[in-house]
Amino acid sequence: MPFPVANQVPAPQQQPKHYGITSPISLALPKESDLILTQKLCEALKPYGVFEEELELQRRILVLGKLNTLVKEWIKEISEKKNLPTSIIENVGGKIFTFGSYRLGVHTKGADIDALCVAPRHVDRSDFFTSFYEKLKEQEEVKDLRVRNCTLSWSIDILFARLALQTIPESLDLRDDGLLKNLDIRCIRSLNGCRVTDEILHLVPNIENFRLTLRAIKLWAKRHNIYSNILGFLGGVSWAMLVARTCQLYPNAVASTLVHKFFLVFSKWEWPNPVLLKQPEECNLNLQVWDPRVTPSDRYHLMPIITPAYPQQNSTYNVSASTRTVMIEEFKQGLAVTDEIMLNKADWSKLFEAPNFFQKYKYVLNCLSCWTHMVRHKVGLVESKIRILVGNLEKNEFITLAHVNPQSFPGPKDGTEKEKFSTMWVIGIVFKKMEGSENLNVDLTYDIQSFTDTVYRQAISSKMFESDMKITAMHVKRKQLHQLLPNLVIQKRRKHSSEGIRFVMDSSLDLSLDGDTSMSVPSPTAPPKNCGLIGTASPPGWPNPLGQEEKMENQTQYKSSGHEFCIFLNLFSLFCGIQRISSTDLSEGPPLPASPIPVVKNSIKLRLSR
Repeated sequence: MPFPVANQVPAPQQQPKHYGITSPISLALPKESDLILTQKLCEALKPYGVFEEELELQRRILVLGKLNTLVKEWIKEISEKKNLPTSIIENVGGKIFTFGSYRLGVHTKGADIDALCVAPRHVDRSDFFTSFYEKLKEQEEVKDLRVRNCTLSWSIDILFARLALQTIPESLDLRDDGLLKNLDIRCIRSLNGCRVTDEILHLVPNIENFRLTLRAIKLWAKRHNIYSNILGFLGGVSWAMLVARTCQLYPNAVASTLVHKFFLVFSKWEWPNPVLLKQPEECNLNLQVWDPRVTPSDRYHLMPIITPAYPQQNSTYNVSASTRTVMIEEFKQGLAVTDEIMLNKADWSKLFEAPNFFQKYKYVLNCLSCWTHMVRHKVGLVESKIRILVGNLEKNEFITLAHVNPQSFPGPKDGTEKEKFSTMWVIGIVFKKMEGSENLNVDLTYDIQSFTDTVYRQAISSKMFESDMKITAMHVKRKQLHQLLPNLVIQKRRKHSSEGIRFVMDSSLDLSLDGDTSMSVPSPTAPPKNCGLIGTASPPGWPNPLGQEEKMENQTQYKSSGHEFCIFLNLFSLFCGIQRISSTDLSEGPPLPASPIPVVKNSIKLRLSR
């Protein structure tokens, strides 16, 4: 019988890989019921077009391969023109990287592709916007820099970054922080999208479970109108980081469980505590990172979700008190629905039911931009400033919540022969309950005027201002909604109902929009031709639009115990010609001219009756 060895020790057990900044909440393995619910979740997602067919995916890969080859050829041509040695030209490289929803593997049918062109140090940014632009125009597959195929069409948005390298190897890993050395800030910003996306994929325990969960959460967010970074909600990368954090806390869970845990975690999250996927690292490159201990403005962020790649930034700096309140309420409702689903008391389809925005608020105010040429940049000018209006309304002492609906609607026609394009947004407002006051006058003049001034200033600084550009505020009662929103089906309630009218909205969505901007919903019916706009007579019963020459006081009496209204603020901005929007700081823009800019000349007041 052999003697035991005195120094013999048991072999150390391999510890499971640790994800995130804290230990996981649960390491439980999925049950058979969890796998069945996950399969049901997949089936529930299919009708919404969130999965791309294999043929279309292969075509995307083919197109990106051609674009990558084109980049390599272009960089070689630039290298030859700049008389680089032949040995360097042969290995100079160059590469196309992808990021966003396509890189995460959660893009939908027809969604755009976000790409990054990485070049060596001798290729200038000016080369990219000149010679590479011309090279793209020579390609038959490219029309207006939009890649087209026989049965599908999508666009590829290409950024540019020049690294401080002599050549670009094929195995380049953009997560390497050393690549940021000696780069200008524009290249660092261009690299950020790829670096953040790659970090997210490396920080989740199971990529396939992460992807299916993210598809479900993104669809839910779009259906519930809380998917829009520009309007103060969350964009694609922010939703991805919330899902990734859930995956870290439940590393062995499948998608059905992760969706439920997502709502459980973030309905109870103590904001403004930040959501972090990893501990921030300092690279000593003197780049500004999100740190409320150092940067005072970071202390005022209400819902910080911090990107995992250096330099770490808050992806939700646009979130306001109102949008955070709306999202937290949606998290709580999502938890209640998924609780029922986990108990087999409801189907997944209930989670994706679109709520009716117009049932929640009694009166409406609409934000509408109108121009003579359909250009997305012009829509973006007004859309990007709506959150400023929301912020102004939040500061009003009588307002507790201002809720902007990210869904945009086609605006009404003005009845003139000249064709115009218009887009309309909706803002819902909840007023405070005032004790001991029968009547309450709320003056919104300053709130709206400061917003319109900001839009004008941005139009001037970006060289988009025209003499006939106008912004008009109009108060509209709910019974007049059918004249502005023809896609609403109006159903009358019982005569004794104090609500008066119930609205059922067409819930169709364009899910191909995977970016961080808001969603556009096409109207199934054409707007009525008799809707009065600028320069035309208003229909019978409409209030006169504000901002015209006649001076009047717009006061309307409302009766509501809860003081909940949806105010449609008609903001008319008329643009002529096509101009490019720059990112000029408003504080550095030229002052507003004394004339001929039309302004709101009369007060906008609401009288609330208990």
